[in-house]
Amino acid sequence: MTMHRWSQLFIPTLREAPADAEVASHKLLLRAGYIRQLGAGIYSYLFLGNRSVNKIVAIVREEMDRIGQEFFLPALNPKELWESSGRWSGMGENMFRLKDRKGAELCLAMTHEEVMTSIARNELRSYKQLPQIWYQIQTKFRDEPRPKSGLLRVRQFLMKDAYSFDIDEAGLDVSYNKHDVAYRRIFTRCGLQFVAVDADSGAMGGSASQEFMVYTDAGEDLIASSPSGYAANIEKATSQLAPVESLAPTGDGLPELVHTPGQRTIDEVGAFLNLAPVHQIKTMAYMVELPEADHAKLGKLRPVVVFLRGDHSLNEAKLLAIAGGELRPMVAEEIEATFRAPAGYLGPIGLEAAPHPKKPGTLIILDKALEGRTNLVAGANKEEYHLRNVTPTRDFKPTLVADVRNIVEGELDPIGGQPMRLGKAVEVGHIFKLGDKYTKSMGASVLNRDGKEVTPIMGCYGIGIERILTAAIENSAAANQGTAYALHPAIAPFQVVVTITNIGDEALLAAGEKIAADLEAAGVDVLLDDRDERAGVKFKDADLVGIPYRINIGRGVAEGKVEFVDRLRSVTEDVALNEVTTKVSGQITSTLNNSLSPAGL
Repeated sequence: MTMHRWSQLFIPTLREAPADAEVASHKLLLRAGYIRQLGAGIYSYLFLGNRSVNKIVAIVREEMDRIGQEFFLPALNPKELWESSGRWSGMGENMFRLKDRKGAELCLAMTHEEVMTSIARNELRSYKQLPQIWYQIQTKFRDEPRPKSGLLRVRQFLMKDAYSFDIDEAGLDVSYNKHDVAYRRIFTRCGLQFVAVDADSGAMGGSASQEFMVYTDAGEDLIASSPSGYAANIEKATSQLAPVESLAPTGDGLPELVHTPGQRTIDEVGAFLNLAPVHQIKTMAYMVELPEADHAKLGKLRPVVVFLRGDHSLNEAKLLAIAGGELRPMVAEEIEATFRAPAGYLGPIGLEAAPHPKKPGTLIILDKALEGRTNLVAGANKEEYHLRNVTPTRDFKPTLVADVRNIVEGELDPIGGQPMRLGKAVEVGHIFKLGDKYTKSMGASVLNRDGKEVTPIMGCYGIGIERILTAAIENSAAANQGTAYALHPAIAPFQVVVTITNIGDEALLAAGEKIAADLEAAGVDVLLDDRDERAGVKFKDADLVGIPYRINIGRGVAEGKVEFVDRLRSVTEDVALNEVTTKVSGQITSTLNNSLSPAGL
């Protein structure tokens, strides 16, 4: 094995990050010489960055090989394939599209459900060939409208995507659980502190969905978790609410008009009537553009009205799952047509709700937090007036009652009643139970035990390779005020850097060469810093590139000692020259083994 010498490598470190770098990982990846930007959301991986990415890929491949078979599929896909699943138009502007010289339309794949399903459709004939788990590690493309945050929001990225095919739901459960175990091993081996959360399936479709998230302020997702073990994406999170004492009724207890001139918002009405937001009903008015298949029955556009507690906010992902189309706020004319009242005084009484979500009419949804509440204040659908004593289901009948609100930090989780933490997080992996969404639309079938044709059941499982690297850096940088980081030895470009503080000193040079050679012989991934630079520069560079362990070869050599810096534990100690190889290799082995132990998983 050839010794890696810093003096011979291309590691272009920067003293300062470019001004347009926003999050810590972006700044540090640029400063450490891991990456360089080629265009918006397009990055080149230099020597150090490529080494780390390859180590992550190796871990992913090793764990996936335990449960599946590796494929390699084309990134360039014909239009017809995506039309067969119905996603050619559904992906919209997020998909890169192009034409070949003959005018045939193609795309750069964002994901590979269609290609994998086409292989299954053409090759799988019998239940005897199932289950199958196929995966690949491949470049993906997304025409991201707002590339930012370095490798967190890009237009070209590396992804491990896997697909399972089973004869029934019970088989899918087994394949799904295999991936859950594999993902936990992968992220633990990479040194990530992650949480697995219930999630919305989004454009992927399917029934169950779970995200693997890493808490960081650089994240764009919000997740809730608690000491009880509950964890969910904000799009799916629910909570237990503390009981609210209802207002005393006024008059005969029936809805009563109250003049509220110029008072439109929850806060304004609350101040005017001296009542808290928990005693008010918030009205949210939307139009949903329905899929073409629903036009004959429900129309192209449908009014959707949501009633929330005054201090709560709407969760659009939850609402989308019910409404079944693309949402937008109502314009003034639509508000007038639906409520026969101006914005600011909208309320539930007088509206006629569709009797069922699949029946024509206005879809009216009452949030569960208002279920059982009495004597609330709501808009009167009359300019400058509100109503007291409004009691849901007595005074108005919604189409359905459903949880469509965002939870709030500190609310109690639904399984153990513990306060929940709500924070930003980065998604590093996602697993879905797709069902027959693709196999059915693309005509894939196999013969079951009875010789009957049935549609295989699918699962889909993705990991963002670069996101593992960025999440690891974000976590470590947060503990170092964003100025430095230390990667886990399993994914760091090198596990140890041997820093010779003065290469002009022959004794130091000889000691450094020997220690580096001994570590390499012991199987340690080592970098020898033999540059003719000041010691301070070398120390800063070693910290900047994220190497977790450093051996400083300095004045202590005269006394038979070197300085060992464990950056993961923030520990520095003197170690005897004849013990340093055993000490360092042992520490690395211990760290790696802890990541593989059952307790770590």
